[in-house]
Amino acid sequence: MSTPATPRSFAHIDTWVFDLDNTLYPHHLNLWQQVDERIRSYIADFLKVTRDEAFRVQKDYYKRYGTSMRGMMTEHGMNPDEYLAFVHHIDHSPLEPNPALGAAIEQLPGRKLILTNGTRKHADAVMRRLEIHEKFEDVFDIVAAELEPKPLPQTYDRFLQRHGVDPACAAMFEDLARNLAVPHALGMTTVLVVPEGSREVLREDWEMEGRDAAHVDHVTDDLTGFLKRISTPP
Repeated sequence: MSTPATPRSFAHIDTWVFDLDNTLYPHHLNLWQQVDERIRSYIADFLKVTRDEAFRVQKDYYKRYGTSMRGMMTEHGMNPDEYLAFVHHIDHSPLEPNPALGAAIEQLPGRKLILTNGTRKHADAVMRRLEIHEKFEDVFDIVAAELEPKPLPQTYDRFLQRHGVDPACAAMFEDLARNLAVPHALGMTTVLVVPEGSREVLREDWEMEGRDAAHVDHVTDDLTGFLKRISTPP
């Protein structure tokens, strides 16, 4: 019987990489649900199908291609520019300033970066609502990734190269376990951010899988508290 690997620590980390949606703000705000519904509307209009069929296509492509957009581009030749502008045109007002999170991020030693499958405009809006935008050096978005989303390996390679990040000295925070497999293989310390226990969260079963996966070093349902703990000397 093999012994489980010891989770990687944070002692050597000098670059902190965060996913955006459902990672830097609580899942129960369902901000991403607005995007989700606009994706469905766009697909229904583009393919001239019912919303039920659009929902099926949306989730199938999301699972198989990493984003529904990538599936629509690959399967139907969709131009992504109009799509991205439409689906991210949402109400960000449910987000409120989170000074505790900002302070916890600021205490982390080294660089802080965003790696998201969303757009820079959306990321900027989210971070400004949370009042954490000044804590981050830069945002690597879906356009910078040449429209190739996580969890594709080339997306992480582009990110690491663009920002000169040594994966062996970096940590990655994500809400989807599958998006941590490549970072872990590259040498990053990985953290899965899961929904708060008692909140109802609209997620599919496969999105909730992977908490016990070998490529997940740490799991937390309290990002702010977790960051405070790892940045405080024992």
